[in-house]
Amino acid sequence: MAALGSPARTLRGLLRELRYLSAATGRPYRDTAAYRYLVKAFRAHRVTSEKLCRAQHELHFQAATYLCLLRSIREHVTLHQEFHGKGERSVEESAGLVGLTLPCQPGGKGWEP
Repeated sequence: MAALGSPARTLRGLLRELRYLSAATGRPYRDTAAYRYLVKAFRAHRVTSEKLCRAQHELHFQAATYLCLLRSIREHVTLHQEFHGKGERSVEESAGLVGLTLPCQPGGKGWEP
């Protein structure tokens, strides 16, 4: 498993994802319950004088996992919007997607010799 990095970096990443979400809703991210909960939890689990603070490491791991989930969902939605199928395509459009062109009929459609 990869290293988690610093808890401050994880918190900044979570707040960045909250800003992305709040841009879609139009509300400031600092007014959300998620923001208040994150700040309160990170303040409550600061490193103390203990040598090993298990609760702080556990919170950091859960926060990093949640950050990965939020980023993945945002990237998935972006990719889905970009590459989602647009319904049935004509033969000409399908040929154009792969770089081909259809042969032209001399008299156009319905031309008979």
